[in-house]
Amino acid sequence: MPTDSANNDHDPDDSLRLPILKTYKLYIDGKFPRTESGRYYVPEVDGDALGNICQASRKDVKNAVVAARKAQSGWANRTAYNRGQILYRIGEMLEGRREQFTAELLRQGLPATQATHEVNQSIDRLIYYAGWCDKYQQVFSCVNPVASSHFNFSLLEPTGVVFVVASQTSPLLGLVAMLAPVIAGGNTCILLAAESKPLSAMTFAEVLQTSDVPDGVVNLLTGNPAELGQHFASHKDINAIAYDGADNEYLKTIQENAISNLKRVQNYQFDWTSDTCGNPYLIKDFCEVKTTWHPIEKISASGSGY
Repeated sequence: MPTDSANNDHDPDDSLRLPILKTYKLYIDGKFPRTESGRYYVPEVDGDALGNICQASRKDVKNAVVAARKAQSGWANRTAYNRGQILYRIGEMLEGRREQFTAELLRQGLPATQATHEVNQSIDRLIYYAGWCDKYQQVFSCVNPVASSHFNFSLLEPTGVVFVVASQTSPLLGLVAMLAPVIAGGNTCILLAAESKPLSAMTFAEVLQTSDVPDGVVNLLTGNPAELGQHFASHKDINAIAYDGADNEYLKTIQENAISNLKRVQNYQFDWTSDTCGNPYLIKDFCEVKTTWHPIEKISASGSGY
Protein backbone atom coordinates (compact mmCIF):
# COMPACT_ATOMS: atom_id res chain seq x y z
CA MET A 1 0.00 0.00 0.00
CA PRO A 2 1.54 3.36 -1.01
CA THR A 3 2.38 5.83 1.73
CA ASP A 4 1.64 9.54 1.77
CA SER A 5 5.05 11.01 1.03
CA ALA A 6 3.87 14.47 2.04
CA ASN A 7 3.30 13.23 5.58
CA ASN A 8 6.24 10.84 5.91
CA ASP A 9 9.07 12.48 4.01
CA HIS A 10 11.63 14.07 6.28
CA ASP A 11 14.80 15.83 5.27
CA PRO A 12 17.60 14.08 7.17
CA ASP A 13 19.82 17.12 6.67
CA ASP A 14 17.35 19.55 8.24
CA SER A 15 19.23 19.61 11.55
CA LEU A 16 22.48 20.32 9.71
CA ARG A 17 21.41 23.31 7.62
CA LEU A 18 22.48 26.81 8.57
CA PRO A 19 19.64 29.20 9.45
CA ILE A 20 19.22 32.28 7.25
CA LEU A 21 19.58 35.35 9.43
CA LYS A 22 17.22 38.21 8.66
CA THR A 23 18.82 41.47 7.56
CA TYR A 24 17.26 44.39 9.43
CA LYS A 25 17.60 47.56 7.37
CA LEU A 26 17.29 51.20 8.41
CA TYR A 27 14.03 53.14 8.23
CA ILE A 28 14.43 56.56 6.60
CA ASP A 29 11.77 58.70 4.91
CA GLY A 30 9.23 55.86 4.93
CA LYS A 31 11.61 53.45 3.18
CA PHE A 32 13.94 50.65 4.28
CA PRO A 33 17.39 51.40 2.83
CA ARG A 34 20.57 49.56 3.66
CA THR A 35 23.25 51.63 5.32
CA GLU A 36 25.30 53.55 2.78
CA SER A 37 28.47 52.35 4.55
CA GLY A 38 27.75 48.70 3.74
CA ARG A 39 28.65 47.74 7.32
CA TYR A 40 26.63 45.47 9.58
CA TYR A 41 27.02 43.70 12.91
CA VAL A 42 25.53 40.55 14.43
CA PRO A 43 24.44 40.89 18.08
CA GLU A 44 24.12 37.66 20.06
CA VAL A 45 22.20 36.50 23.13
CA ASP A 46 23.54 33.34 24.77
CA GLY A 47 25.28 32.39 21.53
CA ASP A 48 22.16 32.91 19.42
CA ALA A 49 22.77 35.36 16.56
CA LEU A 50 19.86 37.79 16.38
CA GLY A 51 20.30 38.98 12.79
CA ASN A 52 22.32 41.12 10.41
CA ILE A 53 21.95 44.65 11.75
CA CYS A 54 22.93 47.72 9.73
CA GLN A 55 25.63 49.84 11.33
CA ALA A 56 24.56 53.38 10.47
CA SER A 57 27.11 55.98 9.43
CA ARG A 58 27.38 59.75 9.45
CA LYS A 59 25.79 59.84 5.98
CA ASP A 60 22.81 57.83 7.24
CA VAL A 61 22.33 60.37 10.04
CA LYS A 62 22.38 63.18 7.47
CA ASN A 63 19.84 61.40 5.27
CA ALA A 64 17.53 60.87 8.24
CA VAL A 65 17.79 64.52 9.27
CA VAL A 66 16.96 65.68 5.73
CA ALA A 67 13.86 63.47 5.74
CA ALA A 68 12.79 64.65 9.21
CA ARG A 69 13.26 68.32 8.32
CA LYS A 70 11.28 67.94 5.10
CA ALA A 71 8.38 66.37 6.99
CA GLN A 72 8.40 68.64 10.03
CA SER A 73 6.26 71.58 8.88
CA GLY A 74 3.59 69.34 7.41
CA TRP A 75 3.39 67.25 10.58
CA ALA A 76 3.28 70.32 12.84
CA ASN A 77 0.49 71.85 10.74
CA ARG A 78 -1.75 68.80 11.01
CA THR A 79 -4.59 69.18 13.45
CA ALA A 80 -3.95 67.92 16.95
CA TYR A 81 -6.94 65.63 16.53
CA ASN A 82 -5.38 64.04 13.42
CA ARG A 83 -2.03 63.50 15.17
CA GLY A 84 -3.98 61.76 17.92
CA GLN A 85 -5.72 59.54 15.38
CA ILE A 86 -2.36 58.49 13.92
CA LEU A 87 -0.82 57.69 17.32
CA TYR A 88 -3.91 55.67 18.15
CA ARG A 89 -3.50 53.80 14.86
CA ILE A 90 0.10 52.92 15.77
CA GLY A 91 -1.21 51.46 19.01
CA GLU A 92 -3.87 49.49 17.13
CA MET A 93 -1.30 47.99 14.77
CA LEU A 94 1.04 47.12 17.62
CA GLU A 95 -1.85 45.43 19.43
CA GLY A 96 -2.38 43.18 16.40
CA ARG A 97 1.27 42.04 16.51
CA ARG A 98 1.62 41.50 20.26
CA GLU A 99 2.72 37.88 19.92
CA GLN A 100 5.46 38.74 17.41
CA PHE A 101 6.90 41.50 19.59
CA THR A 102 6.73 39.37 22.71
CA ALA A 103 8.62 36.59 20.92
CA GLU A 104 11.29 39.06 19.74
CA LEU A 105 11.77 40.43 23.24
CA LEU A 106 12.16 36.88 24.58
CA ARG A 107 14.72 36.17 21.88
CA GLN A 108 16.65 39.27 22.93
CA GLY A 109 16.98 37.93 26.47
CA LEU A 110 14.08 39.51 28.37
CA PRO A 111 12.22 37.32 30.89
CA ALA A 112 8.73 36.23 29.83
CA THR A 113 6.88 38.41 32.32
CA GLN A 114 8.90 41.49 31.42
CA ALA A 115 8.47 40.88 27.69
CA THR A 116 4.69 40.65 27.96
CA HIS A 117 4.53 43.66 30.26
CA GLU A 118 6.74 45.72 27.93
CA VAL A 119 4.55 45.07 24.88
CA ASN A 120 1.34 45.82 26.79
CA GLN A 121 2.72 49.04 28.25
CA SER A 122 4.04 50.17 24.86
CA ILE A 123 0.54 49.88 23.41
CA ASP A 124 -0.99 51.66 26.41
CA ARG A 125 1.58 54.47 26.24
CA LEU A 126 0.74 55.14 22.58
CA ILE A 127 -2.98 55.32 23.35
CA TYR A 128 -2.25 57.58 26.33
CA TYR A 129 -0.35 60.13 24.24
CA ALA A 130 -2.91 59.89 21.44
CA GLY A 131 -5.39 61.25 23.96
CA TRP A 132 -3.09 64.11 24.96
CA CYS A 133 -2.54 65.40 21.41
CA ASP A 134 -5.52 67.76 21.49
CA LYS A 135 -5.36 68.54 25.22
CA TYR A 136 -1.82 69.56 26.21
CA GLN A 137 -2.23 73.04 24.73
CA GLN A 138 -5.14 73.75 27.09
CA VAL A 139 -3.03 72.63 30.06
CA PHE A 140 0.19 74.49 29.27
CA SER A 141 -1.04 77.55 27.33
CA CYS A 142 -2.37 80.65 29.04
CA VAL A 143 -3.62 84.22 28.72
CA ASN A 144 -1.20 86.57 30.49
CA PRO A 145 -2.22 89.74 32.34
CA VAL A 146 -0.43 92.81 30.91
CA ALA A 147 -0.61 96.52 31.71
CA SER A 148 -1.03 97.73 28.12
CA SER A 149 -4.08 97.46 25.87
CA HIS A 150 -3.22 94.04 24.52
CA PHE A 151 -4.32 90.46 24.69
CA ASN A 152 -1.22 88.42 25.56
CA PHE A 153 -1.26 84.68 24.75
CA SER A 154 1.40 82.05 25.44
CA LEU A 155 1.16 78.70 23.68
CA LEU A 156 3.43 75.78 22.78
CA GLU A 157 5.01 75.20 19.39
CA PRO A 158 7.09 72.14 18.37
CA THR A 159 10.86 72.43 18.76
CA GLY A 160 11.47 70.87 15.31
CA VAL A 161 13.69 67.86 14.64
CA VAL A 162 14.52 65.73 17.68
CA PHE A 163 17.21 63.03 17.85
CA VAL A 164 16.40 60.28 20.36
CA VAL A 165 18.99 57.89 21.78
CA ALA A 166 16.70 55.14 23.05
CA SER A 167 17.11 52.92 26.10
CA GLN A 168 19.70 50.14 25.87
CA THR A 169 17.82 47.96 28.38
CA SER A 170 14.16 48.46 27.43
CA PRO A 171 14.25 47.87 23.67
CA LEU A 172 10.56 48.47 22.91
CA LEU A 173 8.94 50.39 25.77
CA GLY A 174 11.96 52.65 26.23
CA LEU A 175 11.78 53.57 22.55
CA VAL A 176 7.99 54.04 22.38
CA ALA A 177 7.87 56.04 25.63
CA MET A 178 10.28 58.62 24.17
CA LEU A 179 8.92 58.61 20.63
CA ALA A 180 5.23 59.15 21.48
CA PRO A 181 5.50 62.50 23.33
CA VAL A 182 7.98 63.86 20.77
CA ILE A 183 5.67 63.37 17.79
CA ALA A 184 2.51 64.15 19.81
CA GLY A 185 3.88 67.70 20.16
CA GLY A 186 4.32 68.12 16.38
CA ASN A 187 8.03 67.32 16.18
CA THR A 188 9.67 64.88 13.79
CA CYS A 189 12.39 62.58 15.04
CA ILE A 190 15.29 60.25 14.38
CA LEU A 191 15.55 57.28 16.75
CA LEU A 192 18.76 55.41 17.50
CA ALA A 193 17.73 51.93 18.64
CA ALA A 194 19.37 49.88 21.39
CA GLU A 195 22.64 48.57 19.94
CA SER A 196 22.51 45.12 21.56
CA LYS A 197 18.71 44.65 21.31
CA PRO A 198 17.65 46.26 18.01
CA LEU A 199 15.08 43.76 16.67
CA SER A 200 12.01 45.26 18.34
CA ALA A 201 12.84 48.75 17.08
CA MET A 202 13.25 47.70 13.46
CA THR A 203 10.10 45.58 13.53
CA PHE A 204 8.35 48.60 15.05
CA ALA A 205 9.38 50.50 11.91
CA GLU A 206 7.19 48.09 9.94
CA VAL A 207 4.29 49.06 12.22
CA LEU A 208 4.99 52.76 11.62
CA GLN A 209 5.00 52.30 7.85
CA THR A 210 1.48 50.85 7.93
CA SER A 211 0.03 53.24 10.52
CA ASP A 212 -0.67 56.43 8.50
CA VAL A 213 2.53 58.08 9.79
CA PRO A 214 3.72 60.43 7.01
CA ASP A 215 7.11 59.64 5.49
CA GLY A 216 9.97 61.25 7.38
CA VAL A 217 8.09 61.94 10.61
CA VAL A 218 9.84 58.99 12.31
CA ASN A 219 13.19 57.62 11.16
CA LEU A 220 15.00 54.67 12.77
CA LEU A 221 18.72 53.98 12.82
CA THR A 222 20.79 51.16 14.30
CA GLY A 223 24.44 51.25 15.16
CA ASN A 224 27.02 52.37 17.69
CA PRO A 225 25.94 55.34 19.85
CA ALA A 226 29.56 56.26 20.60
CA GLU A 227 30.41 56.47 16.88
CA LEU A 228 27.32 58.49 15.97
CA GLY A 229 27.20 60.75 19.03
CA GLN A 230 29.36 63.58 17.73
CA HIS A 231 27.70 63.47 14.30
CA PHE A 232 24.13 64.03 15.46
CA ALA A 233 25.06 66.30 18.38
CA SER A 234 26.88 68.74 16.09
CA HIS A 235 24.37 68.62 13.22
CA LYS A 236 22.99 72.13 12.72
CA ASP A 237 19.57 70.97 11.53
CA ILE A 238 18.76 68.99 14.68
CA ASN A 239 16.97 71.13 17.27
CA ALA A 240 16.91 68.88 20.34
CA ILE A 241 18.30 65.62 21.69
CA ALA A 242 16.81 63.10 24.11
CA TYR A 243 19.25 60.68 25.69
CA ASP A 244 18.15 57.74 27.84
CA GLY A 245 21.22 56.61 29.72
CA ALA A 246 23.57 57.17 32.63
CA ASP A 247 26.91 57.44 30.81
CA ASN A 248 28.05 60.88 32.01
CA GLU A 249 31.00 61.04 29.61
CA TYR A 250 28.72 60.32 26.65
CA LEU A 251 26.22 62.90 27.90
CA LYS A 252 29.03 65.44 28.24
CA THR A 253 30.11 64.81 24.63
CA ILE A 254 26.55 65.36 23.44
CA GLN A 255 26.16 68.56 25.46
CA GLU A 256 29.48 70.02 24.30
CA ASN A 257 28.68 69.43 20.64
CA ALA A 258 25.07 70.58 21.04
CA ILE A 259 26.25 74.07 22.00
CA SER A 260 26.98 74.82 18.33
CA ASN A 261 23.31 75.64 17.62
CA LEU A 262 21.97 75.68 21.19
CA LYS A 263 20.22 72.34 20.99
CA ARG A 264 18.04 71.43 23.94
CA VAL A 265 19.41 68.24 25.54
CA GLN A 266 17.19 66.15 27.81
CA ASN A 267 18.70 63.28 29.80
CA TYR A 268 16.23 60.67 31.02
CA GLN A 269 17.14 57.90 33.44
CA PHE A 270 13.64 56.59 34.01
CA ASP A 271 12.07 53.28 34.83
CA TRP A 272 9.71 53.43 31.87
CA THR A 273 7.44 50.78 33.39
CA SER A 274 6.38 53.31 36.04
CA ASP A 275 3.11 55.09 35.30
CA THR A 276 4.70 58.36 36.44
CA CYS A 277 6.93 58.20 33.33
CA GLY A 278 3.91 58.66 31.10
CA ASN A 279 2.89 62.30 31.50
CA PRO A 280 2.27 65.41 29.35
CA TYR A 281 5.39 67.12 30.69
CA LEU A 282 7.40 64.94 28.29
CA ILE A 283 5.48 66.62 25.45
CA LYS A 284 6.32 70.02 26.93
CA ASP A 285 10.04 69.11 27.10
CA PHE A 286 10.21 69.36 23.30
CA CYS A 287 8.06 72.40 22.72
CA GLU A 288 8.91 76.10 22.70
CA VAL A 289 6.73 78.74 24.33
CA LYS A 290 5.52 81.36 21.85
CA THR A 291 3.95 84.56 23.18
CA THR A 292 1.70 86.67 20.97
CA TRP A 293 0.61 90.26 21.60
CA HIS A 294 -2.66 91.40 20.05
CA PRO A 295 -3.78 95.03 20.40
CA ILE A 296 -7.18 95.75 21.84
CA GLU A 297 -9.12 98.30 19.84
CA LYS A 298 -10.31 101.11 22.06
CA ILE A 299 -13.93 102.19 21.67
CA SER A 300 -14.84 105.88 21.88
CA ALA A 301 -17.93 107.19 23.66
CA SER A 302 -19.65 107.48 20.28
CA GLY A 303 -19.05 103.77 19.70
CA SER A 304 -16.39 104.11 16.98
CA GLY A 305 -12.88 102.80 17.38
CA TYR A 306 -9.97 105.19 17.60
